[in-house]
Formats: sequence, structure tokens, C-alpha cells
Amino acid sequence: MFSHVVIFWTDPANPKAADELIAGGQKYLAPIPGVLHFHMGKMVGSHRAVVDQSYQVALNLVFPDKKAQDDYQVHPEHLKFVDNCKALWKKVVVYDFA
Repeated sequence: MFSHVVIFWTDPANPKAADELIAGGQKYLAPIPGVLHFHMGKMVGSHRAVVDQSYQVALNLVFPDKKAQDDYQVHPEHLKFVDNCKALWKKVVVYDFA
């Protein structure tokens, strides 16, 4: 199993950026072959100081292995997502682990 977690800080000048980013993820990323689990959503506030609350959207993908994630990275739909949605975020951090 290989997990790919992407954290997005959206453009504060666009109040609809988080919703548009999630819609783009559902359209372009969820159907890509090899994705076993797709979950993309808005940050949920917490009273716990240890919880990072500085971002707006997170993406959590699970693949059967690293090769499937490598294939996903060059898939045309992933490239469309980046091209069509990159204006919606100001910062991205990725966490990959197996």
C-alpha cells in the first residue's frame, strides 16, 4: 500500500477556491486507474493545538504500490488537474509513505 497526501493552501482572493479545487479533484483525479481510495475535503477545525489548521484542502489517495502512484503522476487526467486547478492554490505540500 502506498499513500499520497497533498495539502493545499488556497488563494485567499478567491472565496470559492476550496470548493472549486475539490470539484476538480473529483473530476480529474478520482477516476484515474490505480487509485484504491480517494478522499478530498476541507480542513476541519479543532480545539487541539497539535492539529495544523493553516491549510484549506487536503487530498488523500491510496494506491496498491509506488509504481501505481508513479503512473498516476504522469497520467493525462492528473496533468489536466494541475493545469486547470493550479491557479486555485498558493502553496502545496506532499507527504508520500508506504
